[in-house]
Amino acid sequence: MNWRIIAIPATLIPIFIIAIQFDIKIEDVLAIGLLPFVAAIIAIMIKLGLQGIKFAYISRKYLGKFDSFWKLSGVRIGSEFIKFTTPMFVGAEFVIIYYLHKKGVAPSKSTWIAIMDIVTEVFAGGLLSIMAGIFALMKGAYVVGVIILGISITVTSLWMVLFFLSSRKTFQVPGIFVNLTKQFAKEKGTKYIEQTNSWMEEICIMSRKNLKTTESKKVFTISFLFSLTSWLFYGISFMIITMGTSSVIGIFDSIMAVMGANAIGNLPITLGGSGLAEFGIIAYLNNLDPFNLTIPQGTVTWNAVIDWRIATYYVPIVITWLLLVKLALSKIPKKEKS
Repeated sequence: MNWRIIAIPATLIPIFIIAIQFDIKIEDVLAIGLLPFVAAIIAIMIKLGLQGIKFAYISRKYLGKFDSFWKLSGVRIGSEFIKFTTPMFVGAEFVIIYYLHKKGVAPSKSTWIAIMDIVTEVFAGGLLSIMAGIFALMKGAYVVGVIILGISITVTSLWMVLFFLSSRKTFQVPGIFVNLTKQFAKEKGTKYIEQTNSWMEEICIMSRKNLKTTESKKVFTISFLFSLTSWLFYGISFMIITMGTSSVIGIFDSIMAVMGANAIGNLPITLGGSGLAEFGIIAYLNNLDPFNLTIPQGTVTWNAVIDWRIATYYVPIVITWLLLVKLALSKIPKKEKS
């Protein structure tokens, strides 16, 4: 975990490059004002809070009242720290699985819950990103629109196909990885492959058992609505920031710009999409050539983008880190284990 703390300063590099390139001073960033900045933080915390509540809802539906609802919510919020510090926003699901396993939940069940949580998140975010890509094309931002659509359609389709296909087919480790693992890890490798295949088979069995039930369909639908609402709060966070500038954008444009930027940030290039998300916002709102980031007069400026990034990324990093250490990574007394 220490490497993640070291990696966080690396995410600041794109911010410094933007500030130097476009001559953005501290006073420009502070000019946004305290109220819009705090309101944007509240919006992103509502987004994270809804994610936490959704995870607690899914967990309690499949496992009963085995743990505190609010503790489960806090664990899920804390898990976002991993997503914030990895390329392509992945990793939160491993924290969820780890925590549930510590509580005595079987690996197959904990993985199923994590998958239900992440799939509904990806599905809701993917649909909004696809909308953003379509509107970008309609506005004439062809390069940006194609990039957004290419990423969002690929990621969303992959998750959804695997999720629903798991109820019809039993997945196993691909042969090429089996051969490589056995070649380099010998007997231990064979053991790990067998354990992984057994684990994947159990997940697929759970998928077949649950996906077709009325209760699971209800859980999926409600979880999807939670995810959709949480993404909308994330989307309006940028509109809130622009209220501190002379170029306030509408709620729809804000949601589309943020979700387009989120899709671009999914490219596994930088930690937490640093630099990519900022570029995505500007490119989407100004229909810019992706290789020319000079902003026209009278439009959203780079200092608003930097303020938005600080409010919705760097402040939550601190909060999620505290919850991760306090809840997800803390020792669980034996009497609390299922």
